Amino acid sequence: MRIVTTSPKGQVVIPKKERDKLGLKPGSKVMVKAVSDHIEIYTLPEDPVEYFCGIFEEGPSLTKALLKGRKEERRREQKKGARLLRSSGIPTSSHGSAP
Repeated sequence: MRIVTTSPKGQVVIPKKERDKLGLKPGSKVMVKAVSDHIEIYTLPEDPVEYFCGIFEEGPSLTKALLKGRKEERRREQKKGARLLRSSGIPTSSHGSAP
């Protein structure tokens, strides 16, 4: 365990050995979290999108569920629109939409 000193601005230098071990380079992003009586520093991925790509592959497809929900909603809206057109006396085509 290394001991470092805080600067007047509250900055600390992460020792080279630890930076190398974690792959930290100039400009790397880290998350700092105060936990009870100490601080934890977590490295963040350089490209979060690529890092998390495929993370949900084992579970259900959220995209499929969303598309299914939108398809059902579109069907309900079409039925509702056709019902409104019928009640207004406006003729509709065989596809359920106005001519």
